[in-house]
Amino acid sequence: MAFSHLSHLDCARCGNRYDADEINNLCTCGSPLLARYDLGSVSVDPSDIAQREPTLWRYHEVLPVRERVISMGEGMTPLLPLPALGKQLGVPGLLMKDDGLIPTGSFKARGAAVGVSRAAELGVKAFAMPSNGNASAAWTAYGARAGMRSVVAMPESAPLINRTESAITGAQLYLVRGHIGDCGQMIGALIARSGGALFDASTLKEPYRIEGKKTMGYEIVEQLGWRSPDVIVYPTGGGVGLIGIYKALLEMLELGWLTGPLPRLVAVQSSGCAPIVQAFNAGAKVSEPWPDPKTVAFGITVPKPLGDFLILEALYATNGTAVAVDDSDTLATQALCAQLEGAFICPEGAATLAAVRSLRTSGWIKQSDEVVVLNTGAGAKYPVDVDVPVLNPGDSI
Repeated sequence: MAFSHLSHLDCARCGNRYDADEINNLCTCGSPLLARYDLGSVSVDPSDIAQREPTLWRYHEVLPVRERVISMGEGMTPLLPLPALGKQLGVPGLLMKDDGLIPTGSFKARGAAVGVSRAAELGVKAFAMPSNGNASAAWTAYGARAGMRSVVAMPESAPLINRTESAITGAQLYLVRGHIGDCGQMIGALIARSGGALFDASTLKEPYRIEGKKTMGYEIVEQLGWRSPDVIVYPTGGGVGLIGIYKALLEMLELGWLTGPLPRLVAVQSSGCAPIVQAFNAGAKVSEPWPDPKTVAFGITVPKPLGDFLILEALYATNGTAVAVDDSDTLATQALCAQLEGAFICPEGAATLAAVRSLRTSGWIKQSDEVVVLNTGAGAKYPVDVDVPVLNPGDSI
């Protein structure tokens, strides 16, 4: 039995086909490439998967790595019931996929594990990327484990811990007085000057980050007994995870691992940076660049996602929706989740819970719905101001 049933790559927009055993970035038309598999030759049964180690590599037949797995035990994070918070939000069947409990403290480790593994397998020695913080922390860590050199441009406003994580792993890190789009332009120019010495690991500019992210979809379905929830709510910046979850659902349908209707997918953004919400409300197929993007949820500060058309396609195809939430609601919900459930989640994860409140109020989410939200990182990685009393020795409490 083949470890991977990877067949080829094809363009998500024009359908051009590419050899998966060559180093590839974007299609000649400028669109992302997607990994395809010979699913008809996959003979493994879900009951067999249950016997495997609890990492994302349990789905190796539908992952692109054939031999060189670079791993730190990533994947199979818990699917936690949130009974107290769910009761308050009016959604008793509220569940949270908690990727704060993964190597490097965020779901970016999924994309990094698979992306770095495949790059190493294809002979890549060095890569460069822009990052809002967590992607850099993950890719530079896995890159170090694979013996790769890394160059990163990060907004100066990104969390301090992400700078530290990247620098401590030996990355060549630069801080930029601007947003992720500015970082991307600088990295693109550097890669062009490198003469092929630097591989472009930017979001959706390589085909394999999405393959790691899609394992969130496989895990949710497996953890629910190989069935779908009613709704999956995802914090959307570049949108790789949402695109990946949708890709996983379609693959599982073809494999026969999943039957019945697909979950409605929800893209959550900040009101300070909501290009996908704006496009969805207009019924558009692509988004327009968001001017002056600002939000406390650094990971979703993406003014123009490269894969916007894929995000919107997933929303339309699943009868999903897109919603923007204010930073004040995000921070209040982050604190509420910690107080009611003991879970200190990242602002991006908190935004999904704020969105659940909004969608329940509007009636789009029903009380009977089983809803899965994605917490994409540990809250401790982000600066949070708290006001507490300071006592002198001998004072009374």
